[in-house]
Parts: sequence; structure tokens; C-alpha cells
Amino acid sequence: MSLKVAAGSGELIFYVNGRKIIEKNADPEQMLLSYLRKRLRLTGTKYGCGGGGCGACTVMISTYEPASKKIRHYSANACLLPICSLYGVAVTTVEGVGSTKSRVHPVQERLAKCHGSQCGFCTPGMVMSIYTLLRNYPEPTSEQMTAALAGNLCRCTGYRPILDACKTFCKESVCCQSKASGKCCLDHEEDLFDKEEKVSTRLFSPDEFQPLDPTQELIFPPELMRMAENQPKRTLVFHGERMTWISPVNLDELLDLKAAYPKAPLVVGNTSVGPEMKFGGMFHPIVISPARIPDLNVVKSTGDGLTLGAACSLSLVKDILRNAISKLPEEKTKIFCAVLKQLRTLGGEQIRNVASLGGNIISQKSTSDLNPILAASNCMLNLALKGRKRRIPLSDIFADGVGNNTIMPEEILVSVHIPHSRKGEYISAFRQAPRRENALPIINAGMRVLFEEGTDKIKDLSIFYGGAASTTVCAKQTCWTLIGRYWNEQMLDEASRLVLKEIALPGSACGGKVEYKNTLIVSFFYRFFLEVLQSLKTMDPCHNPGIPMEYGSVLQDFQTKMPQSIQIYQDVGQSQSPQDPVGRPIMHQSGIKHATGEALYIDDLSSVDGELFLAVVTSSRAHAKIMSVDASEALKGPGVFDIITANDVPAINEFHYSSDPEIIFARDKVICVGQIVCAVVADSDVHAKQAAAKVKIKYEALEPVILTIEEAIKHDSFFGPRRKLEQGNVDQAFETVDGILEGEVRVGGQEHFYMETQSVLAIPRGEDKEMDVFVSTQHPAFIQEMVAASLGVPANRIMCHVKRVGGAFGGKILKAGLLASIAAVAANKTNRAVRLILSRGDDMLITGGRHPFIGKYKVGFMNDGRIRAVDAKYYINGGCTPDESVLVAEVSLLKMDNAYKIPNLRCWAYTCKTNLPSNTAFRGFGFPQSALVTETWITDIADKTGLSPEKIREINMYKEDEQTPFKQKLDPQNLIRCWNKCVEKSAYHSRKTAVKEFNKQNYWKKKGIAIVPMKFPFGLGTRYLSQAAALVHIYTDGSVLLTHGGIELGQGIHTKMIQDACQTLMKRLQPIINKNPKGNWNDWIKEAFEQSVSLSATGYFRGYNENMDWEKGEGQPFTYFLYGAACSEVEINCLTGDHKNLRTDIVMDIGCSINPAVDIGQIEGAFVQGIGLYTMEELKYSPEGVLYTRGPDQYKIPAVCDIPEQFRVSLLSSSQNPYAIYASKGVGEAGLFLGCSVFFALRDAVTSVRNERGLKKTFTLNSPLTAEQIRAACEDDFTKMMTNDESASSISV
Repeated sequence: MSLKVAAGSGELIFYVNGRKIIEKNADPEQMLLSYLRKRLRLTGTKYGCGGGGCGACTVMISTYEPASKKIRHYSANACLLPICSLYGVAVTTVEGVGSTKSRVHPVQERLAKCHGSQCGFCTPGMVMSIYTLLRNYPEPTSEQMTAALAGNLCRCTGYRPILDACKTFCKESVCCQSKASGKCCLDHEEDLFDKEEKVSTRLFSPDEFQPLDPTQELIFPPELMRMAENQPKRTLVFHGERMTWISPVNLDELLDLKAAYPKAPLVVGNTSVGPEMKFGGMFHPIVISPARIPDLNVVKSTGDGLTLGAACSLSLVKDILRNAISKLPEEKTKIFCAVLKQLRTLGGEQIRNVASLGGNIISQKSTSDLNPILAASNCMLNLALKGRKRRIPLSDIFADGVGNNTIMPEEILVSVHIPHSRKGEYISAFRQAPRRENALPIINAGMRVLFEEGTDKIKDLSIFYGGAASTTVCAKQTCWTLIGRYWNEQMLDEASRLVLKEIALPGSACGGKVEYKNTLIVSFFYRFFLEVLQSLKTMDPCHNPGIPMEYGSVLQDFQTKMPQSIQIYQDVGQSQSPQDPVGRPIMHQSGIKHATGEALYIDDLSSVDGELFLAVVTSSRAHAKIMSVDASEALKGPGVFDIITANDVPAINEFHYSSDPEIIFARDKVICVGQIVCAVVADSDVHAKQAAAKVKIKYEALEPVILTIEEAIKHDSFFGPRRKLEQGNVDQAFETVDGILEGEVRVGGQEHFYMETQSVLAIPRGEDKEMDVFVSTQHPAFIQEMVAASLGVPANRIMCHVKRVGGAFGGKILKAGLLASIAAVAANKTNRAVRLILSRGDDMLITGGRHPFIGKYKVGFMNDGRIRAVDAKYYINGGCTPDESVLVAEVSLLKMDNAYKIPNLRCWAYTCKTNLPSNTAFRGFGFPQSALVTETWITDIADKTGLSPEKIREINMYKEDEQTPFKQKLDPQNLIRCWNKCVEKSAYHSRKTAVKEFNKQNYWKKKGIAIVPMKFPFGLGTRYLSQAAALVHIYTDGSVLLTHGGIELGQGIHTKMIQDACQTLMKRLQPIINKNPKGNWNDWIKEAFEQSVSLSATGYFRGYNENMDWEKGEGQPFTYFLYGAACSEVEINCLTGDHKNLRTDIVMDIGCSINPAVDIGQIEGAFVQGIGLYTMEELKYSPEGVLYTRGPDQYKIPAVCDIPEQFRVSLLSSSQNPYAIYASKGVGEAGLFLGCSVFFALRDAVTSVRNERGLKKTFTLNSPLTAEQIRAACEDDFTKMMTNDESASSISV
């Protein structure tokens, strides 16, 4: 069959938000996301990662099935959906759900009013995930709700307020009132409240919400129903610029196509082929879409199992299995249960809704969670080839462990048969991933054993692993050897050694984590051994003793539950006017617009006539001389306009803010992988990126290549100046102490992962070299300055516009300036508007993040726990240019004492110059690293002295009016209050006892609890950085314009400014209001105008008088202090290293809150970001300095499954701050450090394991404290096997 036969069919028909779309030139390479945004100008659907990993682009897809006459709604990632796959479907975007112009939908309203948006960039995706669930289940369970959000990431909120909005739709009460007692926890936990204070726990009023009315939703287009029922199905063919899409209608046609084009991939959900083409450089000129073929969508229940079509989505498979399990006897459903278990955590809902069962099998990926369990369960594949059909066991594909050619290229997988389980057969599936949900596994496994009837003698055994090689592997030698053995400890011992010998990865295996993967390989088998023993006991308690009671809990996996949360803040006084908004939980000023998708970000701005798109070309070497740049092939590409290099910069290409320059374009050499060498401008982003990939750069290697702190120390490679903080006599103090300990702690870097990537739109104005620059930045004045300098024009010619920023956290200052300069230089050269939107991968590669950190310490202490002396050195990895690294090092020094008085202190900070992308400011700014080092040696002292960590903290905490090491005065009263309140509200002591009791009764699972105090100095070190101005105009129609120098990043600054501005104006209007109290706002304004009362006001603040003299080691670099304390409880699985965050209580002193909803949201969001820093987020580089972790697939930020099951935040009452407006405090940064309470709770759990097993007391845990580190620290017989320790004792139950 040739393409010409099928040509000419051409029209793509689908609906978007009730509007019919007929696309005559559908390009198979175009995804729905770009089509919505660029063609239909529906910009509510956001680009977050392009790989289906973040959920920002979630839409609802609706299809009609003529046979069942049912409409199916499902969520999907628009970034992975080819428009050609949408024939006959209805798409609903956030704009179709509701808008401020028509009606705001209850989902949108509740998300906004529950304060579920901060920067707002992820909010439309959240809305669509929740909305789709409600279309299918108007009263969902809390489990359905958390599952629906597993594929959506948020970097700002910490998820709690989003889940609060979700709870209002759930049918069961998520408050504890649903418990038998019928009482709310707030009724009987009196310790939550201060008796003397008027406190509130309500951040929103549910009685304000409009009800959800399912009858008011958009109907499925009747025309699409008629098309599905009446139109004969025909082959669809779409020709694009480079690719052809063919969608056949029956199996015979598909087999003909596959015979003609054996290399053409079959695409159903595009979740495998799509990312390969987008990120892996693969290209397929022809793609076949078999989704409409009935044979591939079959669902058939037979006497011995289920036959499922290869095109069935994983969500459909999940529903079918769940249904079968509910109807069949337990004995027959063990395979179904094991497969269902893997499906629950495979991808997010959006991925499962489109990914196909067949695609998962045929791709043979090592990371498939399904293949090991399907192979172990003797599933059969029904294959078809032109002219014949055959049936093979799925396990045949993986027989030799390299993914062989059992299936021929022209063969089609039609369906999969999943058998019923039999009597005496036991099946289990396991996985361990960097994050429990929506994450590819590190190792997974499927295991099955069949016993001789009525015995525990092995008749048949199957063990398959994923993640251990390039595809799924079978431990067939092990299985053969063990047949005939009895299911006992002797067999376990032999099996563990055999499976390790057969499957274990060599030490040099790529991808790292070798020891951890090997440990998991045997740990999973041990877990299977225990499960089967327990099942045998259930079948025949007389002959099978089962497992010891303390081992039982490890058989239960951690589940994601809807969190319970309480927020406590001081209510406004009764004397405060109801019109006065200060101190009240007011909704974010843009909240509704965030939720409707109407809030505009840089890439949402309408295209400008003649606009060009810019793609950057980055260095592939860490340190090299540029020999040549060949752009000839790139310039031949379609739509390519020009190449931009350092030679095109009219004025400054290198900014000398300190000794080493910040560079726009590399000219003669490159100093890191990801440095921008040149850029391509073209008529579309696709053409620009294709051309950028064709630019050829020749390099000559330069030495040395310095990547790590250790290498920088070796080569004496530092940015100056080095800083020192000293007080007392350290050397003398060490001579008088009872004990000295020395250690080293590492804190890994952290990616900002703001949801909106770096974005710039530069528009030349055509006269006087004026230019408008629309940019996502925290510091528009700095951008203006850099762009003007690079173009060689006065700053007044550059107008920098920032409406709002989709998250920043410190990452959109200097780097945004360099990128804005690149766009401006291109706009200047081409005299066209230029748009630069970094892809997530490029953003992560180019921009750097939080500084990796090593703290080396020597601490002298007394036996009673008092710390007498500290001698420490801090090294931060600054990357290849200075950026703000020296300042970060200084702050890490100034804040290193955290909450403790250290009488004798000597501490150095070094900023390492390396060949990594330059690291920069990040929320917390050095404090999260240095304070973790401090808290580590506090815990070490507890281990040494036998005292509890909280006792050491209390003994050494600042107690009364004191001085910091740099001689700034400090009143720690509120520090002590926060600590005591946190101890009390968290019921710390009774829960610590309960944790110990749990740990006695459980061997393979342990709990840990920790409480950590915090002193966070607020200030920027110099006056000019904290100056601020504002301007208020009231127009005669009563409307108000407020202009101020702050940037809305999600922290609610506009909202707070409005609350404040109202106050200022009301005072001026008061005399007029008093004369006419019954009048309205417009009357008063009109009267004020007629009385010539100024309706315009300015405000200016000079800044705080902050200074630091590093020569003397003293000063007042900070204006005031925030205080806080956090108590966290966790549970770990000692076999896998996995953990669950059970509960966190936070008490924070933030003065008098201007807006408690915003401030509590900031604390929770920062805390969850801290959980990411300290327990999850891991940056991985190649030995050549190439960043591996370039998107949400490889780099895991916290998701819904990671927040504590109980999350309680209290604002300290009766706290005043004389240095800030309304006695408030700046709260955005401080809460991040409190995430380390989870780190130390994990350490507590690990300590419990090690004490029980008689392991040595002193051990080091670095950040992030991942499952890999936890598993290694919980040493046992399995970890000993990794060291090839022949003396390792046999493994016993």
C-alpha cells in the first residue's frame, strides 16, 4: 500500500470549547499545546516541561463511543498530544470551563478563594485535572482526588491550599468529625490554641462558594456523535513538513501498512515516541496511529483470564482489572491485583489516560513497571503479521535480557492475555522510585511462585526485574535452580546469592546508584519471601508459622492520603473596621484570573507583526577554546532569519560586576556546558530549534576542568574575597572542653524549577533606539540597565515590563538579564520583535541554581551538652562566574549560628570557581546550607553525650538579650516562645514516646521525630537594596491605580499593597466620609475632587540602615529577626529506604500578618521546597560536566504524595515588629529551612535502626537524604552482600 493511495483525505475535524475546528493542513509534528496557544490563541494552557511531567498543560479530552453510547472524559497532557490524534474528539481547556467574562466555574472559584494559587502558572492545569474528575465523578472520594492531582506539580503553594479546595468537592467529610466520636479535633485539642488570644482557623468561607451543578457543563458536540454513529470510518492521512501520519481503520489495513513501512512506529498515546522525538533526537518520517482499530481495543473476559487490546489505555486497563477483582474469587485475581498495584503509581493520571498497554510492552523499556509483572505472570501476546497470527509468552521478549527480536518489525501486537491466578500460586509486584508517584522506577520487579499442591515445595518460579539493565531481565538460572526447594530460610539464603550473582549490575554500570539497585534486587526478593510466608500461614496455619509480628508492617506500602491540615492565626481586633482589610485572609488579587487562565505571562502576550523566535546554541564542553562556529547548515533551514553572535552586540558583551565577568555570548572560549555561544532567529520556535541543532562548533580542550568543590580546593580556584567570622578564643576553648567532634556535611544543589521558564519578548519601537522588553524577572531595573548597556543606549530608551512572574525563587535576576540582552541584541540586529522562551531542558542546563555546599567542622562541647567552641569552613560551588555567590557565602556565615549562642567561634567561607553553570540566588540564600551543618553537629553532640537532640538545642539556644557573633543585638524572646509553643502544639514528648514504642514493635519499618528551632535574620546588608516607592491615583470614577516597585512572583505583594493602599486613602477621605456617612465610594471621590483634595499620593522608603564591616567582623547587616520551630514525624521502610512524611507542626513568628492566608501559604510553600532540598531533589552531572537532570522526568520536586499527612501551621500571636509596616515581617524565605525537620526526623528513624542492630553511633547523612542514602544507612545482611563480604551471616527471618 502506498501513501499516494491514501492521500487527499486531509481534513482534521475536532472541537475546542464547543467550537468546531477544521484543520486542512494538520502537521503530525504539531502538538495540541502549541496549536492551542499559537493557532487558537488559547493561552490558559501552559508550557511547563514539554514532556508530560508537570501537568501545566492539562486539558480534558472527551470522546463518544457509538457501541455503548457513552461519552468518556479524561485528562491529558496537551504537550504530548499530536493534533492528528484528535479526529472526532472534543477538547476542553481552562477557558472553556469558565471565565470572568461569562461565569467562573466552582472549581476555579474555590481554588482561588481557598488561596490555591500563588504565582498561578500551574493553576489552569490543576483546574483541568480537578474539573475532569468532577465531570466523571461529581462527588469524588478523597483518594480519587489525590490520584487526579498526582500528575500536577506546583512549586509555590506546598499543595495544602489546593487540596483544601479539592476537599470541598469530596463526598466524605475530610475533617476528623467523621470519626466515631463525631468531634472535631479542634474541639478537644485545646493545646492548639492560646487561651488568652482570639485566634482563627478559617482562611476561607465555604458558604460563599457557588454549588457545583453538573447540568451546567458544556455538552458533547452532537455533530461529533453523528459523525461517530453515521460516518463510515475512513483512513486518515495527514502530511506535514517532514512527517506523515496514517490512521488506518482495520487490522488488515494496519498489517499492510506495517509490511510496507516496517520501521514506522505505532503511536497511541505518544508518551514514548513523543519524548524520544522531542528530547532524544529521534525522527520518524512516517507514523501509524492504530487507535481506531476495533481488534486493538478488544476487552474480553474468558474462562482463564482477560484479553485486552494493545491500544487499551492504562486507565482503562486499571478500571477493567478493578472491576474483575470485585467480581471474581480472590484465588483467581492475584495477578490482576499485582498489575493494578503497579498501575496506581505508573505516571500521572494524564499519562495513564492516553498511554497504551501495547506501547508499554513493545517499547521494552527498562523502566516499564508493567513488563516485569506481566512477564512473571505468564501473560501471552497475540501477534499478527500479514497472512498469519501467532501467540507467544510475553516473557520470551526478555529471555536473553537485552530485548531481542522475538517480535518482527512488521508484526503487530494485537492483544494481551492476562491469566487468572491458580491455587497455590502467589504473585507480587514491587517498585522503588525517586518519588512515590509520577516517577520512573529505580528498580522494579515482578515475582511469581507456584507450589506443589498442599505443600510449600516450589513447582514453578518466575522473577523479573526492571531498571537493572537496558530492558526487563529474567533471573531464569535462579528460578531453575530453586525448583524443588522448600519455601524456607535456607532457600531464601540461596536465592538471594543466586539472584544477585545473575542480575546484579557491575560497578561501572551507567546511571549510577549501582549499590542501591543491587540492594533493592535482593530486598525485593526478601519482601516477596515474607509475603508468601504470610499467605501460606493464612492458607494453612498449622504447618506454616508465618512471619514474626514485628515484620508484618513492611508488607504494607506507603499510601497517599488526603492531608489533614490546620492553620491558626490571630484574628483582627473587634475595634478594627470591617472595611479595613489589613490582617484578614484576603484572596490573591489575581486568584480568579489564575484559575480561569486569563492571567497573562510573557509567552501569553499576543504575537507581534513580523515576530521572530530565538533559540540558543549552547556549549557542549565545560572548558574549551572555540576554534570555529559553522552556521552554514543552520542558515539553510526553513524559516531561518539570522544567526546572532558576540559580534552583533553593539556595546557591552561582558559585565564586570566583580573580578570575573558575566558574559552574554561566549567569544573565544567556553567555561561551562550550557554557556550560550550564539543564537538562531527564525519564523517559528520549531524552525529556530531545528536550526540551532545544526550549528557546528569546534573546540580545543582546555585544562583544568573543575567541576566539584574538591577539585576547586585542589586547584586553588576561588572567587574573592574569602570571608571570616570570629569571636572569643577558639583554640583556648578547645583545650578546656570535655569532648571534641569533627565532621563534614554535604548539601547538594537545587534547581529553582519555577513553573514559567525564562521568558523574554523584545520589541524595537522604531525610533530613538527605543525598545520594549517584556521579561519574567524579579528585578526589572537591573534588566533595563543590562539591556541598555549591551545595546549602548541610555536606560531611558528601554522600557522593561513585568506584569507577573510564574515563579522565580531567586533564579530570575542576573540570568534573566543576560537572556533579555540576547533577545534585545537579536531584536536590534533584525529590527523585528524577538521572542525567547527557554525550554525546560535548556533552562535547567543554562541557569544554575542553589549552591552545592560542603561544611567541615570541629566542635568542642561539655558533657552536659553545652557547646564551647566551633571551628568551621564552608565551601560553596559558585560555578563559572561570580553572580551573587560571594554574597551567598557571606550570608551563610552570618546566619550559621541559627538559634544557638556559640561563645567561641571561627568560621571561614570560600566561594569555589568551577566549570559548572554559575549558581545564583535561591530562597534562603545560603542559610539552608550552613544551618543544616549546624543542626548536624548539634545532633552529633546528642549522640556523643547520650542526651536527646532537643535537649542539646534547648541548652544552647539564645536565652536573653544577647549579641550575635557579629555583635548585633538580639532579643530571643519570640524564639523561645516559638520553640515552647511548637513542643506543646505538636505534643512532642508524648509522640516521641509513641515513636519509641512503634519502633520496638516493628523491625523493618521505623518512625522518627525531630524538632528544630530557627532564627532567620531579615535584611539585605546595604540600605539601597531595600529602598522602595509607590504611587496611588484615584480616578474620578472611583477606580484606583496602584504602582509600586515590587514584583508579583506569587508572594501576594499586589494583594498586600492593595490592602495597605486602601488604608492610606481612607485616612485622607475620612472627613468627607464623616460628613456623608451614607454615601458610597463614588460619591466621596467626586466630593473630594470638587474640594480639591489630592487623589494622588506617593510613598517612599529610604531602606533599612544595614551594614557589615568584614575587616572588624562586626556590623548590623540585618534589621530584624524572624523566629520559628518545626516538629516533623516520618516513617521509613528499611528494606527500600522509602519514607512517608506523617506530620509536621510549624510555629512561626512573623509579627502581625497583613494577610494570614498569603503568609501561611508562603510558609507552607517554602517548607515543602525545603523538603525537596533536604530529601529529594538531586542534580546529576556527567564526568564531563553535562547536566543529566534536565526536566521533571529526571529531577523530582515534591508532589502531592510528599506533603505531610497532617500539616499544621500556627502564627505566633502578640508579636510586634517596630521595623516594618503594620508590625509585619518578611516571611517568604525563612520557612524553607524548616524542611530540615524532616531530614532530622529521618535521621532519628535511621538512628533507631542502627541502635537496634548494634551499628556504630557516629554516621554521616548528607543532603538530599534520598531513599538510596537511607537504605545504605540501615545496614543489614543485604547491604553487606553488596560489599562481597563472604563473612556476611545467612539471612534470617
